[in-house]
This record gives sequence, C-alpha cells and structure tokens, in this order.
Amino acid sequence: MQSTPPRFATRLNSFASKPDAYWPAGHGKPTPLQMAERAATAEGLTDVDLNYPDHLGPDARATGQAIRDLGLSVNGLAMRYYSNPAFKIGAFTNPDPAVRREAIDLTKRGIDAAREAGSNLMTIWLGQDGFDYAFQADYAAVWAQEVEGIREVAAHDPECLISIEYKPNEPRSYSLMPDCATTLLALKEVGMPNTGVTLDFAHVLYADEQPAFAAALIARHSRLLGVHLNDGYAKRDDGLMVGAVHSVQTIELLREVKRSGFDGPIYFDTFPDLTGLDPVRECEANIATVGRMLRVVERLDADNRLSAAIALQDAVSTQTIVRDVMFGP
Repeated sequence: MQSTPPRFATRLNSFASKPDAYWPAGHGKPTPLQMAERAATAEGLTDVDLNYPDHLGPDARATGQAIRDLGLSVNGLAMRYYSNPAFKIGAFTNPDPAVRREAIDLTKRGIDAAREAGSNLMTIWLGQDGFDYAFQADYAAVWAQEVEGIREVAAHDPECLISIEYKPNEPRSYSLMPDCATTLLALKEVGMPNTGVTLDFAHVLYADEQPAFAAALIARHSRLLGVHLNDGYAKRDDGLMVGAVHSVQTIELLREVKRSGFDGPIYFDTFPDLTGLDPVRECEANIATVGRMLRVVERLDADNRLSAAIALQDAVSTQTIVRDVMFGP
C-alpha cells in the first residue's frame, strides 16, 4: 500500500441487509444501483466491486458512470458462474466441451464489461471447478482444462488484470484451486503476465495457512492483485467483521501487504446480511478497524527492534513489541 490515503472497497450485496433501515417498508429487493447508492453513504468507502453478470445490466459503461456519479469507483468485477445450472459441476472444467466454452466466453464478456465500466481488474473464483468423490474426476485432464481456461481468458485482453481467488471448498467438496501453493503452481503454468492472486482472509484461514506467509509467497512467485479482509473461526467462510477473531494476524498481513507494494483498495468481503446487521455501520466499523491497524503497522515499521527480533526469530521479543504498540507498554 502506498503513502496516499488508503482506499476501501466492499461487497455490494452486503447492502441489501436490513432493507427497512434504508428503504420504505415493502420496497422489495434493491437493485444493484440502489445498493451502491446505500453503500455510498458509508463514511470512508471509496470503491465497490460488482459481480458479473449479476450487477452490470445491458450497458456496463452506463453502470460504471452511475457508480462514479455516486462518488465511488469501480474497483473491479468478480465472475459468477450461476447463469447455467450445468456450471454446478464445472465452469472451465465442465465435462461438456460446450459448457466449458460457454464459461470461457462468459468470462471474456465479463472482462469486456469490466473495461467498459472503467476498471481493469477481473477476479475469478472457480468454486465450481473441483470434485466431490473419489473416481469422479480425471485429475490430469481437469487440471489441464483449468490452466488452459485461465490462459485463454487472460489472453483475451492483456491490459486487464486477471486475479484468481482461491478457496478450499464450497460449493464443491474439493476445489481445484484450494490454497496458495496450488494457485501459484497453476499461474506458473498459465504463464501470462497479467495474472495474479486475490487473497481472502477467511479462505486463507480455513486453508490452514498463515495469511502473511501466503502474501509473501504470492509476492515472490506472482503478484497480489486483491486483498479481501474479513474474519472467521477457520472452519468455513464466516465473513465476520475485520479483526473480530484474528486481530494480530490481520495486522501482520497488512504489514506484509505494505511491504509487497500492493496499492489497490482493501476490500471487505463480509456478510452483514447473514444476521441482519446494518451494512453501513458494519462497513464503517471495518474501515475504522483497518485504519487503526494501519497506524499500528506504521508504528511497528518505525520500531527497529521488531526487524531485529524477527531476524533472530525471537518470538518473546516480537510478541512484546507488538503488544506494546497495540496496547501500550
């Protein structure tokens, strides 16, 4: 992250939560632009991410301009493979070549829509690409299909960044892109310069990974194109508010992200809609939390003792330093 004020993005669907607090009773399901209008009331929010094709409508350029008219930017688009029920058993790895082609072509249209909406980032979460049973998949074949599918969509527009968001499972029992190392291996095979990785904090936790270590590996072997912050108990994608469970690990991640030179917005992939929280207050709480955490990172980086203690792998000293910066000596 650079020295300019941090940017913050959010999951647009969050702002359908607790609708009666914003819209008149009986308003009905809000449209994407109505959700964006509500999101724009969150103090400190600068960007939104839109799902494709769910949120774009027939005129992506007009949608992007409408978002900007609200005082927000379109950070990027996120692909969703729900338009065809056949995608349930695979998008880029579907056993039907016609369905695979449909998924790839849909992604290319999404990339075009991202550019028209004023963004150059497409995040791809291939949750449907995986398997549920032993003897269900030809592993070598589906791996080759996945790599070739990513390569083809990345080649569609070399100026658009293609970021792979990994997750251990859900909806499939086992995802082809379940963790950091596997995703980096795939991108090495893809071999396209406009590809990278989106790191989702809750996904990393229940992949049994340390978030800052994953970020360091991504910076070494690819590039970090997206940071999705949230929290959880490492058993599923809980989507809790930032720092609610793993505050220290979040701060360590933010420090590593800063060291890597990441300069995009911090994106909140949290789920206030699951329990009916006020999404504006929840978003503002996330922004306030990350703002304070970034100030902790600045103080840690200004303390030469921390780097020295880390170099010695002196856990007692590092924990003491972090504790003193967070809570006072």
